[in-house]
Amino acid sequence: MDARRLGRFVRALRIREGWRQADLAARATVSQDMVSRLERGKGETLAFPALRAILGAVDVQIPGYDVRWSRGIPETVLDEGHSRLVGATALFLERSGWTAIPEVTYSRYGERGSIDLLGWHSDPSLVLVVEVKTELASIEAMLRKLDEKVRLAPSIGRERFGAAGPALEGPVSAILVLLSSTIARRRVAGHHAVLDRALPARSDALRRWLRKPSGRLAGILFLPLTHEVRGRRRVRVRRSASRVPADPR
Repeated sequence: MDARRLGRFVRALRIREGWRQADLAARATVSQDMVSRLERGKGETLAFPALRAILGAVDVQIPGYDVRWSRGIPETVLDEGHSRLVGATALFLERSGWTAIPEVTYSRYGERGSIDLLGWHSDPSLVLVVEVKTELASIEAMLRKLDEKVRLAPSIGRERFGAAGPALEGPVSAILVLLSSTIARRRVAGHHAVLDRALPARSDALRRWLRKPSGRLAGILFLPLTHEVRGRRRVRVRRSASRVPADPR
């Protein structure tokens, strides 16, 4: 596990426990700056005893540098965050009048992948490809894959749903959904020269378009995890003083 992924894993565990960085630092008897550096993918700048203390505070052991978590597989925590954000996005789309199917896989002429959410709107007939990211890593790779999904979306939909399914013949729009946080907004701002051209619309314009769609649109939606989906109900998460704020850094 590389330093960046290790930092994401520790951050996910901390948030899972409802701790602030200061809370984790106190449990590990290190400074908050050390926790922050680890979570930002700079764990290699920490002395090994400090790194081991922080990881130990969240029940993670490092025999050498082979990271093991006593309560399961590290990747499951990272996948859990993505799954929750996909669920929140699907519920948001549904309330805006869209139908969305999660994890639509495809394999066409050597191009393989999975569309996080494939959506459509019957009035007017529109198709929507949604890419969900809990962390924005390679901008170029993300845009290339998103372009592939947009290009293939109508044929994927026809292949998946058949004649009895929706008529996915309208313009194909694309939305990149990011977890609403200062870190994500800074990342987008740092790459505005590319992202403003490829995905120019932002949250307010996207929300208006989703409620009253017309034509093709491409943009970035920052979505908070303020609720979880249980059946068809929305369950609000009450945050106490010990909970993590929107930007836990």
